[in-house]
Amino acid sequence: MKRVLPYPLLFLALWAMWLLLNQSVSPGQLIFGALIAFGACWAMAALGPEPARVRSPGAVIRLAGRVAVDVVRSNIAVGRIILGLAPPNRRSGFMTVPLDLTNHYGLTVLSIVLTATPGTLWMNYDSARRELLLHVLDLVDEEEWVRLIKDRYERLLIEIFE
Repeated sequence: MKRVLPYPLLFLALWAMWLLLNQSVSPGQLIFGALIAFGACWAMAALGPEPARVRSPGAVIRLAGRVAVDVVRSNIAVGRIILGLAPPNRRSGFMTVPLDLTNHYGLTVLSIVLTATPGTLWMNYDSARRELLLHVLDLVDEEEWVRLIKDRYERLLIEIFE
């Protein structure tokens, strides 16, 4: 099976996503979605990614809970800023965060978490210096942001992937 379809779970996920996005299970959509998913699986096989190893499933659940809570909090905070309800001393800006995390999958998850959280945006990662350039909508205290990212996210990602 692996010779014909190198990533069967990826195939099923992409095929289901195609059908959901098109809101149709017509024969044409079924076939075209399967062809797209099949091609994407072979493109992924050509890239040859190293397998991800999750070392602590419990940490994955804790991270998901933290991200869910933080996304809700950030939505409220950004809404307050947009509506002019936040204190006037708030400013946006760029900051750097030194990271101990080196695993590619961990860095990818961190980038998704930070970009998906309203008010923050992953801008750049310097792998030589292991520094993250981050844009923050509500940048009052850089040290607080560094501590938040390292304590709430990076520590769990290191536990999960390294």
